[in-house]
Amino acid sequence: MSLDALRARLPEYAKDLKLNLGSLSNEPVLTQQQLAGTFVASALASRNAEVSKALVAEFGAKLSPEALTAAKAAAAIMGMNNVYYRFVHLVGGDYGTMPAKLRMNVIGKPGVEKVDFELWSLAVSAVNGCGMCMESHEKVVLHGGLSKEAVQAAVRIASVVHAVAAVLDGEDALA
Repeated sequence: MSLDALRARLPEYAKDLKLNLGSLSNEPVLTQQQLAGTFVASALASRNAEVSKALVAEFGAKLSPEALTAAKAAAAIMGMNNVYYRFVHLVGGDYGTMPAKLRMNVIGKPGVEKVDFELWSLAVSAVNGCGMCMESHEKVVLHGGLSKEAVQAAVRIASVVHAVAAVLDGEDALA
């Protein structure tokens, strides 16, 4: 399935999502690698098979094999970290000073530019709603030289991809 086919699958009430998917697929603030990796990581984080297949087919081809693996790794590692660090943040207490004791080696050696991996991790954290992770990754991305507009673009992509997944899940449930 292509991006156009995915857009065509959206019902009329989700026309804004359809339009946003189209415009964000050409977002000029991000490099091609940043854009494609953000779509891939956000799709995988959104947990919808149709969205994942369509967006990986569309954007995965625009990434090197290493970058595609890194985008997938961002979705994977943040799937774990977002749950753990959201707990730490929300519960508070001593948990913030305790070692996580979770392996996170891919963050140190993602196989792509660190700032790109961090941007993808930020997008996934937005999908998963982890404020502590969003704050941490945003800080690293800005320190790495990306603009606030680039951060906003990545989060806009994540929000639209997640909404598309939710609409298709809802439509499938009602069918």
